[in-house]
Amino acid sequence: MTSTNQKRTLGEFIFDNQSSFPYSTGELSKLINAIRLAAKITNHEVNKAGLVDILGDAGNTNVQGEDQQKLDVYANEKFIQTLIQRGIVCGIASEEEEDFIAVNSIDGNNNNKYVVLIDPLDGSSNIDVNASVGTIFSIYRRISPLGSPVELRDFLQPGKNQVAAGYIMYGTSTMLVFTTGNGVNGFTLNPALGTFYHSHPNMKFPETGRIYSVNEGNYVHFSKGIKAYIKYCQKEEGDRPYTSRYIGAMVADFHRNLIKGGIYMYPRIGPKQNGKLRLTYECNPIAFLTEQAKGKATTGTKRILDIEPTELHQREAIFCGSVKMVEKLEEFILNGD
Repeated sequence: MTSTNQKRTLGEFIFDNQSSFPYSTGELSKLINAIRLAAKITNHEVNKAGLVDILGDAGNTNVQGEDQQKLDVYANEKFIQTLIQRGIVCGIASEEEEDFIAVNSIDGNNNNKYVVLIDPLDGSSNIDVNASVGTIFSIYRRISPLGSPVELRDFLQPGKNQVAAGYIMYGTSTMLVFTTGNGVNGFTLNPALGTFYHSHPNMKFPETGRIYSVNEGNYVHFSKGIKAYIKYCQKEEGDRPYTSRYIGAMVADFHRNLIKGGIYMYPRIGPKQNGKLRLTYECNPIAFLTEQAKGKATTGTKRILDIEPTELHQREAIFCGSVKMVEKLEEFILNGD
């Protein structure tokens, strides 16, 4: 493997590729750098979670009705603080906040161009058992007029309008994976130097794979088509049975399938007929990454990135990963539901 001193840093990569960023003015580059900084701060706290009083419940519930972990609160605060202090966004929406946050530009003229939607700590219940967690982010160019306060419609854009999206995975190593619409690239943090290095250039899903990732504990609530596809994955025939792998953090499951080939599934279940994962914070950024990595992302019947959001915390089903595996799933849904 190439040594770190021969790899480009994230900063060098951003500088070298700035001309390929949409609306290349330097602001998007600064925004990604701000996310990098917040990721390093959060990573430091995650890595000492067993040594300080930051494990377990915070004693609150978020707007989703979910118990907040202490690290949920910490990561949310750090990402919001870092983005606001850099003075480069006009608004932030977080899974942990009921409403979006309007951010004034440093000169007070409301001329910042970008909004960020973020899931500060995906899979945070894994912290207590020392399993992987992550951060998911999505960036849009505002559609409200410059000079005016940010509006809800700036956040309720279809995923196809994203100018950048990515995730940070805090695992055996810490990785930042993102796209600006020109492929997907991964960067690994060297903790000794505090620097992200370009470790995974031009990441792509294998056309097919042998891993399926789904919470089979919800099997009885799945539709007929989903059940039939899972049975197909388990059947001993040809290159099957496939391997079942499910970590419980979308970032970690997605990342493994991106590297090895596979499909991630979170169907509608029982009373949660609109799905469980948030369209704006989770499904859209992961779908954008999926397509940029030559994979496919769907609700089972339509492309995720074409959905017009109607609510900030809207939920949706998602199936994403290697093209042939997702297309086979769609066949079962079409024929079985």
